[in-house]
Amino acid sequence: MAVNGYPHRKNPARISIADSFEGYGLDVFCVPKHYEDDLESVLIPNGLINDRIERMARDIFNDIGKEPLAVLCILKGGYKFCSDLLDNIKHMNRMADVSVPLLVDFIRLKSYENDQSTGNIQVIGSDNLQCLEGKNVLVVEDIIDTGKTMAKMEEILAEFKPKTVKICSLLVKRTPRSSGYRPDYAGFEIPDKFVVGYALDYNEFFRDLNHICIINETGKVKYANANNL
Repeated sequence: MAVNGYPHRKNPARISIADSFEGYGLDVFCVPKHYEDDLESVLIPNGLINDRIERMARDIFNDIGKEPLAVLCILKGGYKFCSDLLDNIKHMNRMADVSVPLLVDFIRLKSYENDQSTGNIQVIGSDNLQCLEGKNVLVVEDIIDTGKTMAKMEEILAEFKPKTVKICSLLVKRTPRSSGYRPDYAGFEIPDKFVVGYALDYNEFFRDLNHICIINETGKVKYANANNL
């Protein structure tokens, strides 16, 4: 069934976090002291992130078969997720009766200004992707918001004639601004909140936070312009 122009994907298995869930208090987890006043709550603890990624890696491994896989990591926010995902797949490569050859490449897409998706996609580093021609490609992203960024990414990848393209996102935001885009693999579906941590940033800050947290208004104002710090 087509979903707003995206007919080839069904809703992937994921953990859905209710809009009514306010998160866990900062007093029950360890967060860097310099961020304590800037966070509303812990939305997804690091341990749950790791357990979910382990299962996502198994699903991807089982779907791949024996064919080589070209992994395309979306920087900067996706680097931590991609690294942990690949560590799990490599572990399965060592332990299973079959193994999957892996290639890794990187690209940057910029679509946020402060806490808002601008809708204008800036692509950095897409001139070295000729190596993806004829390959099975797995795009690894940190978060899908409106879906416009990933739709643009797929248009770009199509120019390089890959054999297949699958999209893997740690987070999918549940928002009325969504275009209806669905990835092939998803970790968590989250409320329409601006989240940071686990390499997701706000103007380059909060990447050093292990948990995925909701930033508060104080944090948004404080880090709106990094030059003011």
